[in-house]
Order: sequence, then C-alpha cells, then structure tokens
Amino acid sequence: MQPDIAGDARRAFDVIKAGGACIFPVDVGYTFVGGSHEALLRIFRAKGRGTHKRNAMVGDLAIHDEVHRLDARGREMVRTITVGYDLPLGVIAPFRADHPLIRRLHPESLAGSTDGGTLAMLVNAGPFHAEMCRLSRAEVHPLFGSSANLTGSGTKFRVQDIQPELIAVADHIVDYGLRKYHLYRRSATLIDFTTMEVIRVGACYELIQDVLRRHYGVELPPDPGLDRVPSGHLREAQRHRTDLA
Repeated sequence: MQPDIAGDARRAFDVIKAGGACIFPVDVGYTFVGGSHEALLRIFRAKGRGTHKRNAMVGDLAIHDEVHRLDARGREMVRTITVGYDLPLGVIAPFRADHPLIRRLHPESLAGSTDGGTLAMLVNAGPFHAEMCRLSRAEVHPLFGSSANLTGSGTKFRVQDIQPELIAVADHIVDYGLRKYHLYRRSATLIDFTTMEVIRVGACYELIQDVLRRHYGVELPPDPGLDRVPSGHLREAQRHRTDLA
C-alpha cells in the first residue's frame, strides 16, 4: 500500500495551522515543526535547546527563491544541488523580512529562527516535505522547527527512537518508518551561501562537495568524521574547543 502523502500532510498541516506541534518525516530524519510562537516555544523547551540554537524554515525551492536574498551564482548553486542532483540541502542566506511567510511569525519566534540577518531553510527533503511546503505556500502559513531529538542526542531516523519527552509534547506524529539517509547518521548539510562556510556536515556531504567542486570550483572542507564531530556541526565543534581552551 502506498503512503497517503497528500492526506497525511494535510492532517499534519492542519494541526500546525491550528497552533499545534507535529513530528513528521523528511529524508534526513524526523523533524519537529510548529507555526505558532507557542508551539515553537514548546518544542524548544522540550528539546532542551541552548539560546544559541536556531529553528530552521521548512521550504522548497519556490519559498527559497522568494524568501532568501542571494546573488545569481548562489541561487544557481542551490538549484544545481537540489534540482540538478536531487540532493537535500540546508541553505543559509539573508532573508526578506517583508515576505508574507516571515511576517506571520511572532517577533520572538523570528528572533529564535534567524541569526545575523540570515535564515536557515531545509530544501528538497523528500515527497512529504514537498507537500508540506506546497501547503505552506498555498495557505501562507510558515513552518519552522528542528530535528525531533533532545539537543545533543543525534538525529532520529525512526519514530521509536525519538525520546519520550518529545513524543509527550507532540500534538500529532506521522510515522513513515526508517528514513532515506539514515546511513549518514546526521541531518542535512548546512551551508551559508553568502560566505560558502559549511556550518554542518550532514547527509550527502561528499556528493555536495563533488557538485560544487566540478561545477563551480568551490572546495568545501573535508568531513572531520563522526568520531570527531558526531553532529557534524562545525561551529559547535569550534565553540566547544574554544570553551575548553
């Protein structure tokens, strides 16, 4: 039996639109998403996130094109990775504060989802993600969140691996089993496309490296490895090293 992506996404979206918080599947793991300040605050507290952590926007290429401010080369890179090679990608770039999806956010939620005038957005993360993005665009309701796991515990690729503290505060859960990129044991690769800084090494990183090298002459740093940086978050690894110094 085929999954009812349209129906399941509709039900999940309606929960979020009504102010709830939902756990649902994307190719790079399970994500915990809300669209209201109350829901995002509940997710933030349940995860035990530090104040330096930011939510990411759930967006497709159309939302990225409208919300993010990037030059032609940056936009072409994102399109090549996500459309030309069909890879998931976390895009960080300056954003349009006047976009209707952004204007719907509570000011505190906006502050908790942006950093230095930039916003992170998960793009091209599978068919369920695509349908949620379509609904977000059609009904002008923003979707923000982060991985469905306690902070520091690693991305969860099956619902049964998500900690009970998060399950308890979710208003709705969509279980599609083991996620596509589970072998990476990390969420999406995050790149700041204004500086080409890799913020987090994640799923399909070696493929993204190859695409950018061959098509644009951009050399991304090597993956330090799961043993050294389990989460793949290079900024957090640097912060940790600084704290220890």
